[in-house]
Amino acid sequence: MTEQPTSFERPQPGVDPADPRGALVHTSAPARAPGALPVQGRCGGDVTVPVSTAHTPPGTSQPDTSTPFGKGKDTVSDPASEHSQPGAEQTAEREAPRPRPAPEGIPLQPADEQDRQAATGDGQERRTGQSLPPGRPTPMRRDGDRLRFVGAATRRIARGIDLDEIVMGLCRATVPTFSDAILVYLRDPLPVGDERPTGPLVLRLRRTDRIPAERDTENGFLPAAQPEPNELDSVGAELCEVRPGSALAEVLRGVRPVFTDAPAARAALPELLGEGGEFAVPDGQRAILAPLRGRRRVIGAALFLRRPERIAFEPDDLLVAAQLATHSALGIDKAVLYGREAYIADELQRTMLPETLPRPTGVRLASRYLPAAETARVGGDWYDAIPLPGSRVALVVGDVMGHSMTSAAIMGQLRTTAQTLAGLDLPPQEVLHHLDEQAQRLGVDRMATCLYAVYDPVSHRITIANAGHPPPVLLHLGGRAEVLRVPAGAPIGVGGVDFEAVELDAPAGATLLLYTDGLVESRLRDVWTGIEQLREKLAATAQLTGPDHPPPLEALCDEVLDMLGPGDRDDDIALLAARFDGIAPSDVAYWFLEPEDAAPGRARRLARRALQRWGLEELSDSVELLVSEVVTNAVRYASRPVTLRLLRTDVLRCEVGDDVPQLPRLRQARATDEGGRGLYLVNRLARRWGATRLSTGKVVWFELNRG
Repeated sequence: MTEQPTSFERPQPGVDPADPRGALVHTSAPARAPGALPVQGRCGGDVTVPVSTAHTPPGTSQPDTSTPFGKGKDTVSDPASEHSQPGAEQTAEREAPRPRPAPEGIPLQPADEQDRQAATGDGQERRTGQSLPPGRPTPMRRDGDRLRFVGAATRRIARGIDLDEIVMGLCRATVPTFSDAILVYLRDPLPVGDERPTGPLVLRLRRTDRIPAERDTENGFLPAAQPEPNELDSVGAELCEVRPGSALAEVLRGVRPVFTDAPAARAALPELLGEGGEFAVPDGQRAILAPLRGRRRVIGAALFLRRPERIAFEPDDLLVAAQLATHSALGIDKAVLYGREAYIADELQRTMLPETLPRPTGVRLASRYLPAAETARVGGDWYDAIPLPGSRVALVVGDVMGHSMTSAAIMGQLRTTAQTLAGLDLPPQEVLHHLDEQAQRLGVDRMATCLYAVYDPVSHRITIANAGHPPPVLLHLGGRAEVLRVPAGAPIGVGGVDFEAVELDAPAGATLLLYTDGLVESRLRDVWTGIEQLREKLAATAQLTGPDHPPPLEALCDEVLDMLGPGDRDDDIALLAARFDGIAPSDVAYWFLEPEDAAPGRARRLARRALQRWGLEELSDSVELLVSEVVTNAVRYASRPVTLRLLRTDVLRCEVGDDVPQLPRLRQARATDEGGRGLYLVNRLARRWGATRLSTGKVVWFELNRG
């Protein structure tokens, strides 16, 4: 459907569109008689006022003041004007052109009662039948102008998608074409959908708009004179409560717009505008109070105001106000519903993704997530970082087909399953196998890709298994970017497919980048072209910081996203970057202890020597006590050698492993109990502690602050 401009939006024929004055139509200027004086009209047009004919020399004819529209020297032809009516071609010789309102100014309005009478096609007033004086502006045919104005205004209101855009569209479409000022009140809070509002009806002033005090006068355009500042500039209270049975409540219940000179509306103004606010509203029919009714209830009110020096509203203007109020209220209703849906989508996506990334030992993490579009805020892409026993960390990135609520729900289930499987310390290929089984239980068409990697900061190795996901990129410390060769595998949900894992070096200072296909694939490029561009982008970014310093992790993520072009946002994007710092061998102490009674004493001696070597003698007492308690519990039930490992990083971490899968539980020992206080001491003295079940047993660990 083609959108037709209104009478105040169309450029005038013969007028340069770049001319700021071209939006105004000046009064018809017939050939000027000798001695005629140009007089400025109300909107800056020149109105030629002839001098008395008694001084006209004999034999000199008067200028033809009824020069046909388009035939005079200073006029332009507009035979296809939107104001033409049947028979207009025959009456064009007798009809004087009418002024048009400017989009940024007040429409040309007559100043007295006679000027408010519409003129007939032959230039005569309809009620009196008298001809209009030569050079006088012909009033607009208001019915056509109102229809065109309502069409343009409602289209502008309908273009808004959120609450502020709709309210702004109403204000901008109304001022100054329809009114000099507008005040928009909305319910606070706005009800959503079928919700029943609780509490009293409270209206809050959402937005006001007024004609500016000064208007553009360059290039010789002199607009209508502006009035002095008056009470109209201060109309409007911020908040008002609509009391049941009050005058304002009755006006709002009536739904229809009313003039404020009506007794009911006049009584409602003090409640709406505050104490004394009704005195700032112009007298007469120069203000319209229009309730805003949505699908089920009144959600606000709009007050349209005209200054005293401008023509008052007419009864037909109530229909215009009703149309504006109806379209605005329905738009606000839809905007509130859209805002609620967007909020739900944002909350769903936020809860599906990690709120914060963990800070595991020996690795630094950064992440980004971008939805496919503002209108599709949820999707099936996810990332995760899961701490594992032995200071390891699992890095996960996946992509469920589609970007809808269903995809987000499936993604949440798969992510939860991956976290549970990671807690069991299963190998990466086993994790993908169980995810594949879970996807088949969710449905036959539940397809997803996933990449699961486990990084060990002690051995500086990483184990990766892939399920149809784009391969990761490893950025080395020297600036070389490498696409890792990992088996592609089949997507999750296919079923009956074995997954394969590979183990690769993860040198200190290197950065591993995991991503979804939305980053590298779009309608403009295939996935392998995008992967190559990503590799080149990472290498170019690393060159900026030099070969000895890796680029900052957060800045690196931003640089990667900058490679996206305008047509590259076809899908969600999940990005997870891991900087491998590792743990130096000199900061690791590792022993095997036989499950015998002498094991706790040997563990204390080994821990004390390691602390002396690291210069942490001040922690010896606490470490020896806690190590003795944890090793004693392990030796009591273990049948194979017990492992003891100390890690020196920003904290001191102690890990004790055995082959018993049962996890210890903290309990409060009674006064008569001989044991049961070991974990109580660990809980009181350690910074953090925990126990993790492994496929071969369990690990109990605790951490202490270093000095």
